[in-house]
Amino acid sequence: MPELRYLRAVNMALADAMAEDPSVVLIGEDVSEAGGSFGASRGLKDRFGAARVLDTPISEAAIAGAAVGAAMSGLKPVIEIMFMDFTTLAMDALVNQAAKARFMFGGQISLPLVLRTPHGGGLGAGPQHSQCLEAWFAHVPGLKVVCPSDPASAYGLLRAAIADPDPVIVVEHKALYGMKAEAPATPPILPIGKAAIARDGRDLTIVSYGAAVRTALAAAEQLHGEGVEAEVVDLLSLQPWDEAAVLASLAKTHRLVVVHEAVEAFGVGAEIAARMADVGFDELDAPILRVGAPFMPTPFSKALEDQFIPSPARVVEAARRALA
Repeated sequence: MPELRYLRAVNMALADAMAEDPSVVLIGEDVSEAGGSFGASRGLKDRFGAARVLDTPISEAAIAGAAVGAAMSGLKPVIEIMFMDFTTLAMDALVNQAAKARFMFGGQISLPLVLRTPHGGGLGAGPQHSQCLEAWFAHVPGLKVVCPSDPASAYGLLRAAIADPDPVIVVEHKALYGMKAEAPATPPILPIGKAAIARDGRDLTIVSYGAAVRTALAAAEQLHGEGVEAEVVDLLSLQPWDEAAVLASLAKTHRLVVVHEAVEAFGVGAEIAARMADVGFDELDAPILRVGAPFMPTPFSKALEDQFIPSPARVVEAARRALA
């Protein structure tokens, strides 16, 4: 198969959705003339016109508020927030309006809004441009949250999000934008709520999502050299998440480590650990372990950021504890 770059996959998904459905519009800061802060919408204004690729003032609250109104009026807005940190400025429209609309109107209205936003560190962008806040949105009834890990899933999940009748948060790790991987010329649309097995194994389950899947796979390769076969489950979707897939893997390996770049405390890993300790208790041969970032802001310093972001070595250490 040919190679596909992650950022190109995002651009393809936007273009294909817009070509199929004239109600799909793009809204955000610099998404039109500049093609987005990372280039995801480059060329789309020339192809689809300024009426469908709209630059906005620097106001995340205005972007989200306008998108909610557009979605309730029959359009399918895809908004871009330059960094996930700045979704804090759009929380009322997203959490109190978009997420609640179907419930508040007794199921008589849908709100097909997609928010694309990059999270994560690795670029030395510091504490206000590197946060992983996906657990916030996964905690809100009415919102769906997906987090692609490679170019194929970036395409497939974004297409699924745009087609969904309810609001979806698409979280993209900015350190993956340059990633290349083999993919079909047109990757398949992926169902929201289904995980994938990134690597088969029998001794230990490592559950992860987004860029941390690469970390988990690197750790699994190192463990392979030690005679341990770790199974890596790529969640892909955080809300809803594929509890059945994780439980099936746990039933095979009987040990579980959950890995994410977000701060460990009160994170996605905590929810997975709690559920597996409940529904999967009889399958466990060791305590469930989590590997996440420490409870502090993301450092600017490259050396400190390297220590802050979970590494394959930390995952290997957790796996050895689970296997001991």
